[in-house]
Amino acid sequence: MTQQLLDQSLGALACEIPGATRVFHAFNLDFCCGGQLSLSEAAKRRGIEAEQVAAQLQALRGQPGNGEDWRLAPTEQLIAHILSRFHARHGEQLPELIRLASRVEQVHGERDACPNGLADHLRDMQQELESHMLKEEQILFPVLLDGFGARAAAPISVMRMEHDQHGEALQRILDLTHNITPPSNACNTWRALYRGLDELRNDLMQHIHLENNVLFANAMQAPALSPAQAKPRPETAA
Repeated sequence: MTQQLLDQSLGALACEIPGATRVFHAFNLDFCCGGQLSLSEAAKRRGIEAEQVAAQLQALRGQPGNGEDWRLAPTEQLIAHILSRFHARHGEQLPELIRLASRVEQVHGERDACPNGLADHLRDMQQELESHMLKEEQILFPVLLDGFGARAAAPISVMRMEHDQHGEALQRILDLTHNITPPSNACNTWRALYRGLDELRNDLMQHIHLENNVLFANAMQAPALSPAQAKPRPETAA
């Protein structure tokens, strides 16, 4: 059983085992952009014992499931979840994180542990994410909802590439913040900032995971439809 876990990809394990993403976060394993790697290979690259991770995943398998298997959900339901749970949420998170980071840098910029440059980095992330999500909402998601998933290889490839860039931006946050660890004497604003950054990281990784490893994977496996076979779009009320 352990060997099975070691051979499976992080993306598949994140889909199959409720709570697996918490384990991956604890070991700093990238299950979203790096979701195609096997557990064994991903652990090797991080310099950790894959068997330790597998043991925790195996323990989770014995617990009652508490998460929905989005691989089985209709495309419409999954996209609606992505829009409400992640697109809307990121729009709320980043402005507040930018405000908090600016305040921490302004007040504590002289301290060695201060994440100087974080506010500017978050502003760049906000611009990139807003542009990315707009392309999904206006171009890619309508194509998938119309049933043309197998014909969406080009925009999906672009979205995957941009997801990789988001992953690099998250790594930059870790670098600037000592793995999102505030100093022992950090003020309340500093601690609130780091709590928010940890939430953003968790949410964005889960967001990318659902798109890369579920939505896009399902779309590429779907049979190609002709325009005549496309699903009718609901009419908008006048």
